[in-house]
Amino acid sequence: MFIPTLVLWLLSASPEAPVIPPVPVEAAPPVMPAGVPALTQAVRVVLRLTLDTGGEVSRVEVRESGGEAFDRAAMAAATRWRFEPARRGDVPLEVQVDVPVMFEPPAAPVEAPTAAPVVTAPEAPGQAPNESPEAAPVATALADPMPTDAKPPAFSTTVRGRTAAPPPVAVGDFHITVGQLADVPRNSATDLLLLAPGVMLANHGGEGHAETVYLRGFDAGEGKDVEMRLDGVPLNEVSHAHGHGYADTYFIIPELVKSLRVTEGPYDPSQGDFGVAGTVEYQLGLERRGITASASYGSFASRRLSLVWGPPESTDATFVGVLLRQGHGFGPNRAYANAGLMAQTELRLGPETRLRLFGASYGARFSSAGVVRETDVVDARLPCAQDPDSQFFCLYDPNQGGANQRHIASVEWVSRLERGGRFVQLAYAVSRQMRSRENFTGFLQDTPPIGEAQRGDNTEQFYQGTTVGVRGRYTPGLVWAGQPQPVELGYVARYDNVHTRARRLRDKGGAPYATVFDNQVRTTNLGAWLSLRSSPLPWLTLRGGVRVDTFLFAVEDLNRPDEDRQGERIPEESVEAYGFFASPRATAEVRLTPRLTWLTSAGLGARSSDAAGLSDAEFAPYARVTSGETGLGWRWGDAAHGATTVEARGAVFATRVSQDLVFSETTGRNQPIGPSQRLGAFGSVRLLWHERLDVQASLAWARATQPLPGASSWRVWDGTVLPYIPQVLGRVDAAWRGTTTVLQQDVGWSLALGHSAIGPRPLPLDRYSDPIFLFDVGARARWRAVELGVSVENLLDARWRESEFNYVSNFRGPDAPASLLATRHFSAGAPRTVRGTLTVYLDLQEDKP
Repeated sequence: MFIPTLVLWLLSASPEAPVIPPVPVEAAPPVMPAGVPALTQAVRVVLRLTLDTGGEVSRVEVRESGGEAFDRAAMAAATRWRFEPARRGDVPLEVQVDVPVMFEPPAAPVEAPTAAPVVTAPEAPGQAPNESPEAAPVATALADPMPTDAKPPAFSTTVRGRTAAPPPVAVGDFHITVGQLADVPRNSATDLLLLAPGVMLANHGGEGHAETVYLRGFDAGEGKDVEMRLDGVPLNEVSHAHGHGYADTYFIIPELVKSLRVTEGPYDPSQGDFGVAGTVEYQLGLERRGITASASYGSFASRRLSLVWGPPESTDATFVGVLLRQGHGFGPNRAYANAGLMAQTELRLGPETRLRLFGASYGARFSSAGVVRETDVVDARLPCAQDPDSQFFCLYDPNQGGANQRHIASVEWVSRLERGGRFVQLAYAVSRQMRSRENFTGFLQDTPPIGEAQRGDNTEQFYQGTTVGVRGRYTPGLVWAGQPQPVELGYVARYDNVHTRARRLRDKGGAPYATVFDNQVRTTNLGAWLSLRSSPLPWLTLRGGVRVDTFLFAVEDLNRPDEDRQGERIPEESVEAYGFFASPRATAEVRLTPRLTWLTSAGLGARSSDAAGLSDAEFAPYARVTSGETGLGWRWGDAAHGATTVEARGAVFATRVSQDLVFSETTGRNQPIGPSQRLGAFGSVRLLWHERLDVQASLAWARATQPLPGASSWRVWDGTVLPYIPQVLGRVDAAWRGTTTVLQQDVGWSLALGHSAIGPRPLPLDRYSDPIFLFDVGARARWRAVELGVSVENLLDARWRESEFNYVSNFRGPDAPASLLATRHFSAGAPRTVRGTLTVYLDLQEDKP
């Protein structure tokens, strides 16, 4: 029944109404600025005009500067231009237009030399084929040069689409534009995740180790329960030695992150493996054209040098970025050094086709202090100075840290089809290597030869692999009964060939003495999805779809015994397994008022198996997740006009997982514990005021429990509380920009604040950690092409514990008797950190800071 209905729907679809471009009514030429030397060659200024639904010029930006005097003259003329608005059918539309204005030298002496605007037809920067049929149109115009005494130019227009965020699939589906909130001090692109409600980050491994992500009541580890992507390229690594799904985003250059999409919960059919708590996708772009060079120096000899470049004649999808970081760290054994490069170019292959070529390369090395016992810190037993601060930031084992390398190449083909449809194809290849060393228990896990002492619990985790894959989607862009009825078909194919290994290292010398596991893993993931959207009633929109994933695992275990009960054998063994999972998802959106929306979503998701735990011919088990959410979204204002906008959201949710994972100190990675459940709620609000003030605040609560044996699946509030997951999280980000006059010179300035509040985290054996309150501030000022900035992280210099655990350990020595009592262990968070920054804008664009 479904197939015939879909065919009839496609056949009955009608094309949407064409867009009628704006028509100029008044376009007076600009006046040659006074006080400038006589021109010997033409001066070109490119303006970006925003035309509102009444045809008025509501905003003027300088996209390509011809000098301050010429910029002002061109902008003054543009504010007086009037147009007939662009229309789709009878509905007026807001559009943008890039207008090159030429100031020509006079051919002969004249009393009042002026220059007429000459409008050419390059595509506006940042444009791309429509992301959805509802994308806002953008106009470009064409006119011939004319003498100064001629009438204003006659415009002709070509209308193209501009990428627009698709409508949210749930209340917790956030399309986050970084914008002014980039002014808030952040160490890496990972910290941008804090812009989503209910997110906490922790790092016990050092500057360069992936962050542990807490989201929606999940301890997602370094990626086991959060799907991570970079413009469609997957970042989660299968069967990683540190944990299945390990995802390191430290290599991403923050200056090149234009926006993030954070989908909390498994509600979008395009979400794939590891999307248990949600999916995060980093979307790259560089708004500023020209060259921007930045150098920073701060506490603990931290140094940062970045260089980003965007050719003025290209879109924001073309850029090059280089980032170098180095420092001693905020305590012993915390030094780090890393370097990364990211580059992308967008090629126009036709009026409706774009080709994007992307490459990234990254290398890092870092040291780690690991964890310390609380009792040893209090009693000053650590091998550092006896004062409280030295003990707090001290360590046991200096042979901790790691190194990693990553290389990415991808090609994306984007075509805009008739009636606003899209066809997107992405192919990628990733090469990755990582080695890390950690010691959580000291001298506890080893079973030494008779008569010998413990050799130590330091664990080396090694991962090396290659990932290749393709991903695509097709959106016909259909309308039915005058309403858009989008249909999306998508697919994914991914192949991983990795070597993953863990070994125990001696405390003295660091030589390996035992292999924990050693596997060569090959996995193939094939998936496809179908999503539909329909509006049967003016106030009701229904979205739904299904995703199907299959996995084929091939594992070669290189660490089998060389002898069993039947005699000698080869210490290797091969295992194959297969897995299949279908995930239906649906959302109902009710428009209560033009500004208030009620969304209810439900969906199934899955996390694939760690290949190291499979047996031969097994139908691979999945961690199945069932989740539901309902809440409200409210929006006031229109950001496109640069005026005040307010957006608020709030929802409650419940989630159940068939097989959860919790950190184990004995292995240094997550281990299965059985089913778990979550009950939670969140609220967020973002205020933008005239591109001067940008404030975002969020508050989230979640209770994660392990159900009691025999308890009903519906009693999501009962059970044993899971450790390490904070129940209350709050976050505020704010940035305020302005301009002042100093010595008759315009100086742009910015002030920024970031505040995190983390409630007590439950620990094993009914213990709780202390709450955490952190404040980060930043300020900067720009005069012409030079900008000075200062940032202070942990403004109040709090002594806080970034990660905290409760378990048994023995760090007193290989011959000391181990205590049987669990005690708290923690990794210290960074103290107050001050950093100064000098930035130079070599393009000299007039741009607010």
